[in-house]
Amino acid sequence: MREIVLDTETTGFEPETGDRIVEIGAVVLWNHLPTGETFHVYTNPGRDMPDEAFGVHGIGPDILANPRPAKPGEVTLRDKPPFSQVGQKFLDFVQDSKLVIHNASFDMKFLNAELGWLGLPKLPMSQAIDTLAMARKKFPGSPATLDALCRRFGIDNTMRDKHGALLDSEILADVYLELIGGRQPDFMLATRSRASRGTSGGETEAWRPRPRPTPLPSRLTEEEAAAHRAFVETMGDDALWKSFD
Repeated sequence: MREIVLDTETTGFEPETGDRIVEIGAVVLWNHLPTGETFHVYTNPGRDMPDEAFGVHGIGPDILANPRPAKPGEVTLRDKPPFSQVGQKFLDFVQDSKLVIHNASFDMKFLNAELGWLGLPKLPMSQAIDTLAMARKKFPGSPATLDALCRRFGIDNTMRDKHGALLDSEILADVYLELIGGRQPDFMLATRSRASRGTSGGETEAWRPRPRPTPLPSRLTEEEAAAHRAFVETMGDDALWKSFD
């Protein structure tokens, strides 16, 4: 089962009043396991970045009006492609996979607005899994922001000084796995590349969990193995354990 944990950053709250997507970040899970496959793009919205939005994600201080040099760590959008150049690529990546999104109605609203303006197929809301709704159902009356859920589940989000679509999708993947029953040890989704990530986007080579090429050695001592064999012998010839020899 392929699932895509996804987040977007935008210039504001309403695409119908001129706001646009400026970043898409996504990580792929396969049967709830991380694959290492990601999708990450910045897009030029063709408009100014409001101060309020810039304060949230720190993207695009030099768009159109009142340009200024970017400070270290800030992402500029003047040289990034418009959504029209990445829309089909995004759909090819998504396919029919479930989309795991925190506050899914917001991101789906923007994605479908951008796709609709290009005449591309829109994403049905039934394709989305809303982790905000999941958290509110599981913990009624408790804060359900991404930061609050990280605190609840003990997930490291210290790199999240500002919102970022790829970073947030990696963190959300850990949160989602907790919401559906708990992470497995050393998933490392949220810490895999946070410290070393640059500002350029792209996709990584797909990865699938595979059997070990060399089995791990047994941790049983010879005395323990002998004691087990002796115990099985007491069960008779039809003992189920004998089928595993």
